[in-house]
Amino acid sequence: DLATALNDRGQVRYLRVEFPAAVQDFTAAIECQPGFEVPYYNRGLVRYRLGDFDEAVKDFRKVLEINPQFEDAALSLKQAILDKEEKQKRGY
Repeated sequence: DLATALNDRGQVRYLRVEFPAAVQDFTAAIECQPGFEVPYYNRGLVRYRLGDFDEAVKDFRKVLEINPQFEDAALSLKQAILDKEEKQKRGY
């Protein structure tokens, strides 16, 4: 379906380090199918890599709202929170 295709294209763009385009694809996939947790997770990963911890945390929390058993999302959420706190401690 369209949401899966957009998510897959976002994955390719993520691997090519085309982060803004990947975020656009994952967002489009979410708009097509809001209950599909995978694009939220993938978008969270990109946002995490970009240092946008607040938005990454939101995406990982949404994944867990949809699918509480998504272990990678739970781990990524914890790491994003820790890294955000560390960033704040260092003042940047």
